[in-house]
Amino acid sequence: MKRLRAVGCGRRSRAERARKTPSSAVKWRALHELYSQKGLRYPSAMCHRARRGTGLPWARAVRAPGAQPTSLLLALASLLALACGRPQPGTPASATLSEASSTVSSTVSADNPFAGIEIYRAPYSNAENSQKQLEREKPSEAALVAKVAAQPQASWYGGWSGDITTVVTNYVNAAERAGALALLVAYNVPNRDCGQYSAGGASDDAAYREWIKGFAAGIGARRAVVVLEPDALPLLKQCLSEPDQLKRLALIRDAVVTLEALPNVAVYIDAGHSSWVPAPEMAERLKLAGIAEARGFALNTSNYRADDELVKYGKELTLALGQGTHFIIDSSRNGNGPAPPGEEDWCNPEGRALGRPPTADTADPAVDAFVWIKRPGESDGTCKGGPAAGQWFLERAVEMARNAKW
Repeated sequence: MKRLRAVGCGRRSRAERARKTPSSAVKWRALHELYSQKGLRYPSAMCHRARRGTGLPWARAVRAPGAQPTSLLLALASLLALACGRPQPGTPASATLSEASSTVSSTVSADNPFAGIEIYRAPYSNAENSQKQLEREKPSEAALVAKVAAQPQASWYGGWSGDITTVVTNYVNAAERAGALALLVAYNVPNRDCGQYSAGGASDDAAYREWIKGFAAGIGARRAVVVLEPDALPLLKQCLSEPDQLKRLALIRDAVVTLEALPNVAVYIDAGHSSWVPAPEMAERLKLAGIAEARGFALNTSNYRADDELVKYGKELTLALGQGTHFIIDSSRNGNGPAPPGEEDWCNPEGRALGRPPTADTADPAVDAFVWIKRPGESDGTCKGGPAAGQWFLERAVEMARNAKW
């Protein structure tokens, strides 16, 4: 399996040059100016490369006394959104309803954000802590849990996270110091999970927009990938009135615009999986949610569908969208595919297995990466003997690791 390795600066793709979009150097100059205006010190060293093209390094801004990073990032988002011709946050979703079935053109880079760099593996995960606890008394189980702990996985954020700017800053800083890519999940949309096991979310639309701005401020100029709001689009019509559906679409689109305005962020909007919403219908939801401004969409988050059927579904979605978008697949728990159909067959099912480890070596240009978005061993909810959603479920972790085909 091809390993992902850390690399330096990238360059504009052929597709970007053909579209005559603002160059990365223009964006970096704008960022440098805004940092200076807000009292932030910004490294100016250039990135030297043997190949053609220009660019600036993955430099880290250093907070100066009295600086206001949140205001800075808001200004940057507005500036770059205008420069790229993107809609400003707050545009009603209804304004795009008449265009829902029209073909949308991609405005994102053709460069794969996962290529050439490892996803960050944070220490002290539930799996790693469990492994260490088991090593003395149950070494065979510890070895199985180690298969989970060794893989880089996404970091999830919601209302439980505390000050969102601070926690995201700390995580992305750690990834940058490790020379790795931060993979984050934003999971805080109002009425999240339709009141099911992962119920919660921001109190209202205004609170969510402020939360996303804080999330973006935490990333800043660093390199990151964001998976946006798992299940928010698949559950769109399950528990929301039509006006609330439009509000949710607007919130997600605003989040895409805010995050994609950052110079080194790629956003993937969650689009459920191959056995949920038919591709033509999901494509319309993605259009209204701002897929034209995002890198692409994410499939199978926290589910168990097999890779082959997910790739097929992703291709159907791409065709229905009418644009050359890309997608990623959560392969964390799909090594044995889904459980037999039944009540809550998605919730802590028995007999499942770890899927393929994270890799950008997908053999398919439409698939940017197989990643672990859901953390194997963390419960889906209080079903089948499991603890609350997100809590460690050792029995399932051991079972999935034992059943893995690697």
